Amino acid sequence: MEEPQATAVPEPPSKEELRLAMKAFRKRLKLTRLDDESGLGYGPTSSGQQSNIVAITPPNQFPKAVWQELAKQGKLKQDRGGFFSLVEP
Repeated sequence: MEEPQATAVPEPPSKEELRLAMKAFRKRLKLTRLDDESGLGYGPTSSGQQSNIVAITPPNQFPKAVWQELAKQGKLKQDRGGFFSLVEP
C-alpha cells in the first residue's frame, strides 16, 4: 500500500536570489523610466519633466514568490494588478 504524498512546502527564496531580484528590479525600473523620458515632451529643449513611472511589473526571470517575499520584507510595495514599486526610505 502506498503512503499518501505530503504536500511539499516551497522553500523560501535564498538571500542571494532576493539580492539578485532587487538588482534586476531596480535596473528594470531605471530602464523603463529612461524609455519613458526619451519620448516627445522630455529633454533639454522641452520643459524637462521627469518620468512619472513609479511601479512596474517585476522581471519574469524570478518566481512570484520572490517578489512577494520582498514585499513582505518591506523592500517593495505591491500595488494592484501585479505591479510593484520601491519603498521610499
